[in-house]
Amino acid sequence: MRFKDFDTISMKDFSRDMIDHILDTADKLEPIAKNEEKSDILNGKILAVLFFEPSTRTRMSFETAIKRLNGDVLSLGAVDASSITKGENLADTIRVIEGYADGIILRHPKEGSAKMAAEMTSTPVINAGDGAGHHPTQTFLDLYTMRRESRLEGVKIAIAGDLKYGRTVHSLCYALSHYNADITLVSPKELRMPREIIRDLKNRGIEVKQTDSMEDAIQDVDVLYVTRIQKERFPDPAEYQRVSTSLQITTELLKNANPDLKIMHPLPRVNEIDSGVDFTSHACYFKQSFYGVPVRMALLSLIMGCIE
Repeated sequence: MRFKDFDTISMKDFSRDMIDHILDTADKLEPIAKNEEKSDILNGKILAVLFFEPSTRTRMSFETAIKRLNGDVLSLGAVDASSITKGENLADTIRVIEGYADGIILRHPKEGSAKMAAEMTSTPVINAGDGAGHHPTQTFLDLYTMRRESRLEGVKIAIAGDLKYGRTVHSLCYALSHYNADITLVSPKELRMPREIIRDLKNRGIEVKQTDSMEDAIQDVDVLYVTRIQKERFPDPAEYQRVSTSLQITTELLKNANPDLKIMHPLPRVNEIDSGVDFTSHACYFKQSFYGVPVRMALLSLIMGCIE
């Protein structure tokens, strides 16, 4: 199984065997992520972190993963302090950075930017989010969370929120098709999953149901995966308010849920999960956020060829 110098652009590029190997490797590296053990796996490696849009968890977990493994981070820093403000295009930026780093971690608001960057360089590129496109490393940590906290094979999952523009759920659905998942999609009609993704899932033999009722969706699922309704997508504030409150997760709502239900969220959240839910056995999103460290440690170590 060859990972060295592999570009991580979309979950479509990964077989189940590849995904399982990444998750197994993350499991072995988790003690290092918790700082219970030390490691020099990435010693001598320089990873460039190029983020052209805001991020907290993705950026910091990548940087933590690199530093826990004794690698070095080369950060673009604030976009307005770089040559981007002088008109430099992304292709030229990538060509310059490949001379400085062993790998490039890229987040960019334009869909397809990571694929284009990978075509511009022989240095491996990791897509850390490209517009409404894909976010594969978020998916790896989501799968890892399910495997650790619930189940992955044959998981019954409800995915709720902005399914039209949410890149995390697009990547997640493709990955879940490898694990015989039973998927229920919960969203207002304005934000339903793109038809082409549903078509792809059905072609892969995956059962997909759609509803706008959260109450119906959570009664018999193992995992509820919630995403933020993006206010900026609604020209009418009243319509946004109606939609956002209709999908809100509260402790009252959870009284009818599967007792073993685990609630996940890629974060940040706004008002879609009430803070009272944080103190229930269902809440899993802060563990999920931490799991980004061992998962990204595993991916980086494999792509850099430091482990097999």
